[in-house]
Amino acid sequence: MKALWFVWLVLLPITPAGPAAAPSVPALFSSYEPITLQLKAPFSELIDSRRDTDDYSVVGTLSGGGESGPRTPIENVKISLRGHTSRRESECSFPKLKLHFNQPPQEGPFAGIRSLKIGTHCGDGAGETLTPRFGRLPNERSPYREAFVYRLLDTLQVPTLKARPARISYVSGDGKAPLVRNAMLLEDDDEARARLGADQEIPPESFSNARDEFKAEDTAQIAFAEALIGNFDWCLKMTADDAYRCDARRILWNVMALRSSGRTFPMLYDFDVSGMVAGRHLWFGDVYNEAFAASKSHPEVEVLGQLQRTRALFPREMLDATRARFMERKGEAYRALQSAALDEPGRRRIREYLDAFYAAIGSDSAFYRPVVTAPNTMPYTSPERDAVACKDRGAIPIGTGVSAPLATRGSMMQVILLDTQWNWATPVVCPAIHTGAVWIESASVSKDFPAATSTSR
Repeated sequence: MKALWFVWLVLLPITPAGPAAAPSVPALFSSYEPITLQLKAPFSELIDSRRDTDDYSVVGTLSGGGESGPRTPIENVKISLRGHTSRRESECSFPKLKLHFNQPPQEGPFAGIRSLKIGTHCGDGAGETLTPRFGRLPNERSPYREAFVYRLLDTLQVPTLKARPARISYVSGDGKAPLVRNAMLLEDDDEARARLGADQEIPPESFSNARDEFKAEDTAQIAFAEALIGNFDWCLKMTADDAYRCDARRILWNVMALRSSGRTFPMLYDFDVSGMVAGRHLWFGDVYNEAFAASKSHPEVEVLGQLQRTRALFPREMLDATRARFMERKGEAYRALQSAALDEPGRRRIREYLDAFYAAIGSDSAFYRPVVTAPNTMPYTSPERDAVACKDRGAIPIGTGVSAPLATRGSMMQVILLDTQWNWATPVVCPAIHTGAVWIESASVSKDFPAATSTSR
């Protein structure tokens, strides 16, 4: 079994995660109330440009945002497309945008801001239908949900970008009626670095791994946060030999490594395909077995999948400190959800993730569930051990979740596995793991993982 890679930190005091600098919040993001805006520009020209170039921009006018009436329009706003997969025509008919101001406005809601991101509605899909390739929700429910995710993380003091819901009228100036849709205003990366007092951002190609770059409590915090929101569109190489959903191209994905006063810390962003926003994941059945949870709730299984993985990464003292940190702000999280501007199906789904998360971390018995702890434990298709399930994948990784026994025979028990390490994920096809149950040695399972020290018992 691999040694925990943060064990050396067990005896160190736990300090609050995140940067030391006190944040200075722009006026625009001092409220979570939706703001009404008008953006006038040749949008057809801009959107058509994605077929030919990545750096095309147009000039437009931004107006609105006043509480008691319209404000003076901001002229000569540079507008460009942004995003990676969302720029594809097959993904979003109306991609994400970025605004650049020639000079930061001196007054009004945009005072002091040089650039701003817009999370658009992506498209006009119906209901909860997702895009087939990346699983986005292509309608105006999505921006408000994602704005809430940023608000939630901010409420829980997890470093991220500032966001605010908006209602934007896109005026093309070509005689067509304005397109009025929900949107999300999002703090630009440079603005966030300045607010957090970061001296620099470490580019992904220069980043080594979390163990060497970050404090352990910071890494544990973001791992819990991603589990909370049901987000899998992120990657952080934990150790030099970590291969969990990372490769040489994605040592850092949707995670920034910021440096402030000699300390490097992570900041999360981009949640439009998270469970809280999209509502579900198209790939779920290719990784997880819904029967692992008695409720068959996908949010519950997803939350457990990422939370239980943390047990193979951090010592118990670190896990317990992180659990306590999130539990301290549980009430604030639910109050934020109650007051947020959201569609009701979205609010219900977000609550499912919140409920699953807080149920899973709220007690030792809920968090320290049975997992495989014995090396070289094989999953068999029968108690006689005649055949190994998906034998080309080898032994069950240490820390893999195990359900309550469905049956027992001698030293063997039949269980459903929770693939915390994505050992049997796509392109692997393994019905015994994804939809069935396997037989394992009963003695290979324990709840005492990571092992409790004498002080934590």
